[in-house]
Amino acid sequence: MNETLITLSGWLGNDVQLRQAGETTVASFRVATTPRRFQRKTGTWVDGDTQWYTVSAWRELADNCAQSLRRSDPVVVHGRLRVEKWTGSSGAEMTSFEIDATFVGHDLSLGTSQFNRTPKAVSASAATQGEEASTEAAAA
Repeated sequence: MNETLITLSGWLGNDVQLRQAGETTVASFRVATTPRRFQRKTGTWVDGDTQWYTVSAWRELADNCAQSLRRSDPVVVHGRLRVEKWTGSSGAEMTSFEIDATFVGHDLSLGTSQFNRTPKAVSASAATQGEEASTEAAAA
């Protein structure tokens, strides 16, 4: 399987939006990256063209993105790159870059963040076994 994996750092262009795809949660947000180059002739930094990426995160990653990320946050995104092409209403060919995220986090070279581990879901049978064990311990 040939997939293009990409890691980018940029800025969140909007708040994370959640939706349901069947029974699966999907988060969607846009990330902007603007390359900067130093020009030796002028001794100045010059910004390149801003590139926008649409990022999709699925399941637990979607929930964590929605709880952790806000518009204008600096982020690092890693995932599979897809290039979508279509013809717009004006007849012009359009291209968009979309990333199915595997990892998402704050860019800690630009600030600090606090990590909170998400609790694991407990299955019904495990919860029942835990209740039985605590009941037996109380009786002893």
